[in-house]
Amino acid sequence: MPKPSYQKDFYLNIDDLPLIVGGPILRRTEQDAVTVWLALKEPRLVTLRVYSTEEGKGAELDKLLLEGRQTTVQLGRHLHLVAVTAQPIENVRLKSGQIYAYDMLLGESQEHIVTALNSQDLNATISYFSHQLPTFSLPPDDLDRLRIVHGSCRKPHGGELDLLPCLDFLIQQSAHLPDERPHQLFLTGDQIYGDDVADPFLWAASAVGKALLGWEENLPLQQGHVEASQLKPGQRSKIAEVEGGFTAMLHGKSAKAKSHLFSFGEYAAIYLFAWSSVLLLHNFPSGKTLCPNRKSARRWEKEVSAIKDFTITLWQVRRALANVPTYTICDDHDISDDWYLNREWCDRVLSKPLGRRVIQNGLLAYALFQAWGNTPEQFADGQPGAKLLSAVEKWSAAEGTDAFAWEEIARYLGIPPINSETGLPELESDEDVLVLVRDAEALRWHYHLRTSKHEVIVLDTRTWRGYPTKSNKDTAPPMLLSPTALTRQLQTPLEQTDKLEPDGKGKIEATIVVIPTNLVTLSLIDLIQRFSLKGDRVFSNDVGDSWNFNKEAFNKLLLCLCQRRERVVIISGDIHYSCAVRISHWFRFPTQASVLVQLTSSAIKNSELSTRLVHTKIKSLFPEPTENWVGWQEPLRLVKLPHRHSYWRQLFPWHSNKQKPWQTEIGDEQSPPDWQYRIEWIKREKAHSLNWEEQPSSVKSRFTFWQQITRSLVSWLWRNRWLQEGKEVVGRNNLSVVRLQQFQQGTDPAVIQETYWHPPWKSTSTVKSRYFVSLNSDLPSSESKL
Repeated sequence: MPKPSYQKDFYLNIDDLPLIVGGPILRRTEQDAVTVWLALKEPRLVTLRVYSTEEGKGAELDKLLLEGRQTTVQLGRHLHLVAVTAQPIENVRLKSGQIYAYDMLLGESQEHIVTALNSQDLNATISYFSHQLPTFSLPPDDLDRLRIVHGSCRKPHGGELDLLPCLDFLIQQSAHLPDERPHQLFLTGDQIYGDDVADPFLWAASAVGKALLGWEENLPLQQGHVEASQLKPGQRSKIAEVEGGFTAMLHGKSAKAKSHLFSFGEYAAIYLFAWSSVLLLHNFPSGKTLCPNRKSARRWEKEVSAIKDFTITLWQVRRALANVPTYTICDDHDISDDWYLNREWCDRVLSKPLGRRVIQNGLLAYALFQAWGNTPEQFADGQPGAKLLSAVEKWSAAEGTDAFAWEEIARYLGIPPINSETGLPELESDEDVLVLVRDAEALRWHYHLRTSKHEVIVLDTRTWRGYPTKSNKDTAPPMLLSPTALTRQLQTPLEQTDKLEPDGKGKIEATIVVIPTNLVTLSLIDLIQRFSLKGDRVFSNDVGDSWNFNKEAFNKLLLCLCQRRERVVIISGDIHYSCAVRISHWFRFPTQASVLVQLTSSAIKNSELSTRLVHTKIKSLFPEPTENWVGWQEPLRLVKLPHRHSYWRQLFPWHSNKQKPWQTEIGDEQSPPDWQYRIEWIKREKAHSLNWEEQPSSVKSRFTFWQQITRSLVSWLWRNRWLQEGKEVVGRNNLSVVRLQQFQQGTDPAVIQETYWHPPWKSTSTVKSRYFVSLNSDLPSSESKL
């Protein structure tokens, strides 16, 4: 008789936990406001205090400068969240070139944060100084000293070691230097994976979520309701597909959704697991005693091993996130794979009770655990965020049975209503595309930041998509930003910045745009996706998530940026490798040149065999070609200039017809293009070893003698440093630092991305690869010149 699946219970003793079960995480940080996010096991009035330090070096506390108070929001019996914002107590503003420290006082007893972090079994550290308080510094006025860290895609059981602990090393080595330590961290999507979850993680999350909430959510299925804990780890793929309409498991990938998150408690627990080991201070049981068969037991043990590696360095992740202003934006896996990818996905998932419930649970968790800290002003009294928090408290107090509160939550999250006649989500027209209907009071996930010298605009390319009306297929690639979204998210912030200088508020010298999905991808990936699109297998390769699949949207984005800025740095993630791409753009009339640089850093923890292959010199055999494009405004039209023209003219100039490539392509000499652009892939420089402490690993492999001999030989060949020094991308887990060079002097400006990764020849050490990209605008080649 087979053993029941996952029969042992996870036991969480709330009394043994410290008061703080998540955080602190330093969030939006400006000259006149500092926000810190915190998760507690009990309700408290939380006071945030920000101090200057002696000589601005961080070692000794000086004066109290900012203060703020906020009462926690009750999500459950033992889960209370708060994002508290401190503001000046006098007419004072924080300055660059200084290190500031902050403390948090909890409740009437004014318990300090250091005490509230610890328990009998836990001795947490969140500081780099003897005063034991976290610190930070604002972005410097000298842009040459600005340090921006970014990365995406962090799956706890993903391939290889986690790179987010690298941030702890970066802060530690310059903690006392305000202009050298990291100033901003951007996590550009997939901070958690709602669909692809390890069985042991779901097993723990299910129990922890239930214990923290004090109640269990009933999930709607076609035949009634079921408690979330009855849907066991490793057995959820079919339920996710049939009952929820999800797509992660399609095309033979059932394992991708075998432990899909469903309940709000599960999503909340996974966030807490991702940022701290407080709730993971236990040993997972053996797969032999828990799983129904050998195959699932082996998978369990493998995933437990990966989770242990992930957990070992969580103390570093926790300390780092407390000491650098952290900003995030959602991508699909924060909710589920392919979230809002195309119109078909929206119809199939949002029309199903379980699908809609899971989307709302995931988006609610995103709002509370991520978005609150990005835009705390949206959660101030009277604002939509505050109304959301009130509705959440009512829903949780009723143990998930308050239908009116649940509908209010959907409204504030921007979940589209269902059409009573079709049973499908409501859409509305936005010029020539359709967008999901959202309430006027719905929270916005996009936002922008401005310092004295640079601006950062963070785009939401998930919930503002424009679905084509002219295509007869609902799987057609969408506009990642509808026309209205492009105006609100990008054009308006750029124009607002332009108004600052005439108003005497200073000149912004650098523009950075955070876009979760890439403008340009590897040609091989592009080819595979186009093949998948023709075969109507769009859900297997994220077809439609790259900007270049919808040329109209791609060029509207380029035009919006290039008409308003000469230089733009684009930060992106999503694609599980790090790279740098330079886009040179020229307008014919009026004559104007711009440079856009796309800097990608991914994955923090989710490397795959395919990305590890393109990381090597094998990929150098097939380098990315330089592409030249021309375009016309009315009607919108694009033409890619083939390489054969220039080569043919160089080899056989007497055969040339004296025409320019665009004239040959369109056969019309009287309609010169309105603009053109060139796409170039930047070479990565040779990796440099760093004298950092080695990352710990719990992995212990056991092989026979001959297996060990064979593996050693293959390993030696594969891990050879020469082979691993590819020319274009870093396909290993990575985290990147972005720096600007000679920006203020106005001569030879450049942007540099330093990408950190663990080399296979010594996987517990760290190396750094550099991309150097000129921001000087140049002229198009004579062959492609308009």
